[in-house]
Amino acid sequence: MQLGTPLPSFQLIDQEGVLFNSKSLLGQPSVLFFYPKNFTPICTKEVCGFRDSYHLFKDLNASIIGISTDNTESHKEFSKKHQLPFPLLSDPNKETQRLFCIKGPLFGLLPARETFIFDADGLLIAHHKGIDALSHIQKAYKTLKQTL
Repeated sequence: MQLGTPLPSFQLIDQEGVLFNSKSLLGQPSVLFFYPKNFTPICTKEVCGFRDSYHLFKDLNASIIGISTDNTESHKEFSKKHQLPFPLLSDPNKETQRLFCIKGPLFGLLPARETFIFDADGLLIAHHKGIDALSHIQKAYKTLKQTL
């Protein structure tokens, strides 16, 4: 996705079984992070890093949304175990990943770790990918702080 691209329209189920619509993010900045798998060391570090920084993002009126291919039951257990204050969305068929043009490393054979930062108008203002989980949080916060 190119900078300035509008937030794709999608609907996914969250860890509570509630249908989430991406249109609900319009009107506020948002951070959508795609991560490979619940209960794995690096993903847990990333998700808990967003949890621990949640108050900083809320001070900027920004939403945080986590997305992986895990099912809603796995998301529910993972969210409960780590007391997550934001939704985890289930994308089992990678349809939303395709909307975001995510392919993952090694020609898409490995799951992707990518973060997308949108402004309140729903336009992409930054995109970050890489294995270092904490850099996703730092880049997202720094981007939003500088643009607001």
